[in-house]
Amino acid sequence: MEAAMGLMRRIHPKHTDTALSALLSLIPQHSADLLSQVDQPLQVLSDEESGKEFILCEYNRDADSYRSPWTNKYQPPLEDGLYPSSELRNLEIEANDVFSVYCDQYYEGGISSVYMWEDDSEGFVACFLIKKDGSRTGHGRRGYLHEGLWDAIHVIEVGPEDEGFARYCLTSTVMLSLTTNNDSCGTFSLSGSIRRQMSMQLSVAEGHLCNMGRMIEEMEGKLRNSLDQVYFGKTREMVCTLRPPADLATMRLPDS
Repeated sequence: MEAAMGLMRRIHPKHTDTALSALLSLIPQHSADLLSQVDQPLQVLSDEESGKEFILCEYNRDADSYRSPWTNKYQPPLEDGLYPSSELRNLEIEANDVFSVYCDQYYEGGISSVYMWEDDSEGFVACFLIKKDGSRTGHGRRGYLHEGLWDAIHVIEVGPEDEGFARYCLTSTVMLSLTTNNDSCGTFSLSGSIRRQMSMQLSVAEGHLCNMGRMIEEMEGKLRNSLDQVYFGKTREMVCTLRPPADLATMRLPDS
C-alpha cells in the first residue's frame, strides 16, 4: 500500500485514472483505501434541469448516480439516495452561490461545486471543489496555454459548537497540469499535485460559511505560493542553469 501511494503521488495527473485502475486490479484487497486516499482529476456533468454544470466526486456520489448541488437531485435518478438535512441544504445552497462568485473572481472563470453532509460527531463535513480548464479552448481567457488544468479539492470537517466556538479541520489538495505549444516557447509540460492541512478553533458568531471561506482563501494562497516556489521556481532554476540566457552566456567580466 505504501508503494502504491508513492507511485500515485508521482504519476502524471493525466494518467491517474489509468494507474488507479491498474492498482485496483493488482491489489484488490486495498481497494477501499486506494479509492479514499487517491485524489482523482475532477469530472464534470451538466444538470439537465438547471442547465448548469457541476463537479463529480466521491462526496456527491451514491451508487452510480451523482447529486447536483443546484437541484439536489441525482443523475441518473436515484430513489433512495442520501441527502443533507434541510438546514444543511440551505447552507449548501448559500455556499454554492458564494463560491461561484469566488471562483470567477480568483480564477477568471471555471466550475465550482459545494457539497455538505452530516457526520457521526454531531457536526458536518463540507467539500468545496473548483475545476479550471485554462486551455485556449476551455475557460482560459488569455490564451497562453495549449492545455491547462487546475483541480482544487477542499474538505472541511466542522465539529459541534461548544460555547460559541467550533473546530474546523481543512484538508486541501491541488492538482496542476499545463502544456504550452507555440513558436515563442515551444512545447513544455509541467504537472504535479500538493496537499496541505490546517486546523482552527473559531467563533461561530459570523457563521460557518464565513469561517470556512477565510480558511480556504488563506490555504489557496499558501498552495499557490508553494506551487510557484516548488514547481515553477525549481524549473526556472534548472532551465537557466542548463541553458543560460544568451546575454548572460556572452557576458564578460571587466578587467580588474
